[in-house]
Amino acid sequence: MDEQGRADFHAYVIARSGALLRTAYLLTGNRADAEDLLQVSLAKTYLAWDRIRDREALDGYVRRTLVNTQTSFWRRPRRESLYDQLPEVPGRDQHGDSDLHDALWTALGQLSRKQRAAVVLRYYEDLTEAETARVLGVSVGTVKSTTSRALAALREDPSLRDDPRAGLPSGAFR
Repeated sequence: MDEQGRADFHAYVIARSGALLRTAYLLTGNRADAEDLLQVSLAKTYLAWDRIRDREALDGYVRRTLVNTQTSFWRRPRRESLYDQLPEVPGRDQHGDSDLHDALWTALGQLSRKQRAAVVLRYYEDLTEAETARVLGVSVGTVKSTTSRALAALREDPSLRDDPRAGLPSGAFR
């Protein structure tokens, strides 16, 4: 990669890393994993930078890389360690400011990975159904049915169901 390519990539990372980190956070459910996911995805993007011709589609390319990399992480065997004592609970970060916010993240964590990815891309990233389908590598119909099932599950979640702040009162969207 030439000097201009490195400068362009650096400028892109500076400009978009905050939004991409939020997407990674929504896909993973915690900040540490989101940072790892974003770092790996940006490294992959850096390696492919010269081959990416349509600079207007960079966000879509990186989002697709985030989803694919996260899927690869899911498929890896986990090596977990068991301890006699639980570690101290870390302090709340900027994403945990309200009870509703916490309830929403908990509810999103209960969704399947496929449903969570569809909801994050469709509603948080505000992609169209076609764009979401392209990023996930599925049909538009699959996006529709997956998000429909995910939203139904979120509506039925006890921590969100009757909270007027959630905008999902009992019986909504039925």
